[in-house]
Amino acid sequence: MVQTKMVRRSVKPGGLRFGKPKSKQQVPEKPKTFVEKPIGGEKNGGTRKVRVKKLPAYYASQPNPKKRAKRIKRNTKPLRSTITPGTICILLAGIHKGKKVVFLKQLKSGLCLVTGPFKINACPLRRVNQIYLIATATKLDISSFGVPKHLNDKYFRRIKAKRPKKEEGDIFEQKQEKYTPSVQRKKDQAVVDGMVMSAIRKRQDKKMLFGYLGTPFGLRNKMYPHRLKF
Repeated sequence: MVQTKMVRRSVKPGGLRFGKPKSKQQVPEKPKTFVEKPIGGEKNGGTRKVRVKKLPAYYASQPNPKKRAKRIKRNTKPLRSTITPGTICILLAGIHKGKKVVFLKQLKSGLCLVTGPFKINACPLRRVNQIYLIATATKLDISSFGVPKHLNDKYFRRIKAKRPKKEEGDIFEQKQEKYTPSVQRKKDQAVVDGMVMSAIRKRQDKKMLFGYLGTPFGLRNKMYPHRLKF
């Protein structure tokens, strides 16, 4: 017998030494994005490329807009520690700006319910944002009486009268209706003012306090608000 030498062929890592040859798979052709179409006329190039699928007419301003987290609105904002029931504050905005008012309570919307009282400085019951109030060190003891519960946000909403679609007469001749307080509003104002006035009369410095609430706040020469202690 004739001995034959075994030849060991090197195999690539991961490859099989013995096996069937792999069949050639047909790769599917990619769909064409452009198609050539003939063009009539001379000196126009003869053909032109046209998209198979037309692009949308609307283009977004941002290709991938970032989704922002929704803000959770709080119904009641926390009050500053300096504003407590009975604190005399200074109004900074509105028709009655510069007047001193008495803080009564915080409403559900976060607004502050204040009063002049009306008899002293003609400031009625109003809702004010706390950012327009400067709290002073002077405070009244109003713990003995309670603010009426019906004085809430719904109480202060004004009802707008509905106008008819077709109004007769000239538009410029029509006058806007002026706001007039209702009878209930006047009664509530008198009740709240009476309670606040009784709290002022119990103090020893009541004469000075009546004058203090009646005079508007103002700055003189070389008086800087950031250096003042209210």
